[in-house]
Amino acid sequence: MTGSLAVRSSPERFRLGNEILAFRFVATLGERRGDPVERIAAPERLRAWLTTNGLGDADMPVSDALLRDAHELREAIHRAGTAVASGCVPDPVDEELLNRWTARHRAQLVLTGGQAQWHLPDTDSARAALAIVALDAVATLGGHRDGVIKRCEQRTCGGLFVDTSRGGRRRWCSMATCGNKVKKANLKAARDGVEARITAG
Repeated sequence: MTGSLAVRSSPERFRLGNEILAFRFVATLGERRGDPVERIAAPERLRAWLTTNGLGDADMPVSDALLRDAHELREAIHRAGTAVASGCVPDPVDEELLNRWTARHRAQLVLTGGQAQWHLPDTDSARAALAIVALDAVATLGGHRDGVIKRCEQRTCGGLFVDTSRGGRRRWCSMATCGNKVKKANLKAARDGVEARITAG
């Protein structure tokens, strides 16, 4: 998942601003290029993420084994997305893992009260929910025509997003989080530079 890096678990809120479901799932491991933060460290946290994203309910059973599989799926999506963002083709091993997940897709998209919602099967509903995430990853990585897949430029993030901005100039997965961090860091650097010049003068 993250090699030899120590990963901190965190009960902090999920990052839900990304319009791509699969990339919101990737964001359950934060600060990938810094001090990694695991937001789904336990089965109940995975269940919470799935239900928060409209993929199941609070009674959905989630096992430790499924959590391990979810981490494996998440990292395959991240590696494949990073490859595409770099102009490369994903590793065949990651493609095969994603394809195995999409083959398990058993959910139905239904219209309820004017809203499209996923209806999960009664058995193994959490695994079916993760198959929806994999399906979204395949559709995004292999067929997105309305934007360019990019990797966040914030120093410690490494998250993925689809840039649909005019001119393709978006740099961060979220302006509210990573973009704000960069702005604050730039302001602090500018202020420290001014203070240093005053002190030297």
